[in-house]
Amino acid sequence: MSHQISLALGISEDDLLNCMQCGFCLSVCPTYKIIPKETATPRGRIALMKAVQDGGLVTKDITESLDLCLGCRACEVACPSGVQYGTMLEHAKEVITEQTNFSAPVKAVRWLFLKQLLPYPKRMKWIRGGIRIYQKSGLQKIARKSGILKTLPWHMGAFEAVLPEVAPFRAKLPKRVEPNAKTNKPTVAFFSGCIQDTVFHETNVSTMKLLEAAGFPIVTPEDQTCCGAVHAHAGEVDLAKDLAKKNIEMLERSGASYLVNNQGGCGAMLKEYDKLLADDPVWAERAKAFVKKVKDINEILAEIDELPKLYPMNVRVTYQDSCHLTNVQKVTLQPRKLIQSIPGIEYVEMVGAGTCCGSAGTYNIVHYDESMQILDAKMINVINTQAEIVVVANPGCQMQMRMGVQRAGLEGKVRVMHIADLLAEAARLK
Repeated sequence: MSHQISLALGISEDDLLNCMQCGFCLSVCPTYKIIPKETATPRGRIALMKAVQDGGLVTKDITESLDLCLGCRACEVACPSGVQYGTMLEHAKEVITEQTNFSAPVKAVRWLFLKQLLPYPKRMKWIRGGIRIYQKSGLQKIARKSGILKTLPWHMGAFEAVLPEVAPFRAKLPKRVEPNAKTNKPTVAFFSGCIQDTVFHETNVSTMKLLEAAGFPIVTPEDQTCCGAVHAHAGEVDLAKDLAKKNIEMLERSGASYLVNNQGGCGAMLKEYDKLLADDPVWAERAKAFVKKVKDINEILAEIDELPKLYPMNVRVTYQDSCHLTNVQKVTLQPRKLIQSIPGIEYVEMVGAGTCCGSAGTYNIVHYDESMQILDAKMINVINTQAEIVVVANPGCQMQMRMGVQRAGLEGKVRVMHIADLLAEAARLK
């Protein structure tokens, strides 16, 4: 790590000093549970940020401490002083990213995913098509038998093992859907997401069928783009702002009353566009108007209280919270209410359901070992519920929990389902 890095964070002294170092955040911090030292806590990381802002150098230990944070923001909920930890962390990562000379391979990966793939839905569709060919052509069987997957970097073989069968390249969401019966429901725009539509396209289909059955006219704007969450968390805040502006323009052009999504992480980013663009004189007010229209699928379905007929499912179910749906969007009761509205469901609350599963965007790739420690602890709680279905509300959580089921030897015994897929199955829409 260069000793020339200066951390002129742009964080106000008031924000930094707002942390009273009381330690309420320690009990909810996932990294502190597996790395019991002060620099693995939100309190410790804020102290490090302040030390650097006061003139200290950015050392390797400091960057590793910040980088090991999952960004789950459970600490913000536990904090009695209302410390905006997530905002400070993003500022710090932005400054460090600007001044870090990444290695050539890392530069190439960041350029490819952050700039050339995620912002372009059509290119992500090509990725889905490539995965589909790999899965259906026999290449997957050959690769698995050969053992070559174990040699892939960043534990990609482990992720490949739990990758669901993806939709065909030609699969696409309808541009417009009108409900069968005329209703007075407002038109909603559907935000399909880049990773969600690549890996879990069928969940998007389920979500749209639920909205249609509930009587909403739906549009799927083709000019939508990535929400920018991965970019912001990777320190590429300017790129995140560019994507936010494109999505704001998209919703304005659509004329829809709401923008509905089914991804806890993306939804949190969309709902924080007002903070992201707060200092932009042209976009600040437009961002505020945009944020008021963003709704998670759990919110809008729970609000209308007019679900399609749900048929009995005699099964034991538990729910794993999405960190950003819970800690940022404050949506916790709605998914539980929806799950328990299905006849025959035996719902059991999981101990620590609100604690991060260890996915956290690209965290489970970059910090695989720490992520798996967090996941394995989570799976003990899953096993204790004796649930046959673990319900999730975010694609990252879905992949992570699928991996947890495999690591725990529960394949064939426990299903991981997005709540939209569970409701669509109960409503016999799929």
